[in-house]
Amino acid sequence: MLKTRSLLLIEDSDADSEATVRALNKCSAPPTIHRCRDGDEALAFLRGRTGEAEAPIPTVILLDLNLPGMDGREVLEQIKTDEAFRHIPVVILTTSGDRSDVAYCYRKGASGYMTKPLDLGQFSQTIRDFCAYWFDTVVLPDFTDRR
Repeated sequence: MLKTRSLLLIEDSDADSEATVRALNKCSAPPTIHRCRDGDEALAFLRGRTGEAEAPIPTVILLDLNLPGMDGREVLEQIKTDEAFRHIPVVILTTSGDRSDVAYCYRKGASGYMTKPLDLGQFSQTIRDFCAYWFDTVVLPDFTDRR
């Protein structure tokens, strides 16, 4: 089990972000959550240019595909081609169930792909399942160094 559990949520929708955070906070051991609203902000966060003392390397990234500006597909590519970050599991959480999006994301290095259920109860359960899998079941390395 990891000493530090942190999640980078890359989500532009305030409503979806709030629902995700509420569900994550119901997990057995909730992670520390950092939210970015678009791809540029997310990459700046990862590279430590956010104004925070030192932005932590997240344990897992939860990424929406439909973002303003740089979309989630490009963010995924940027993360997975950067030596400093490609080890971070990136799980897609999006409304798109398009099979070509699914295939594309896995080809580009996504560790998982989840569609957002429209029902709030199902959405909460999906997030709790995500949390149980990535923070309670999977063994991940503890990367505490920035590089």
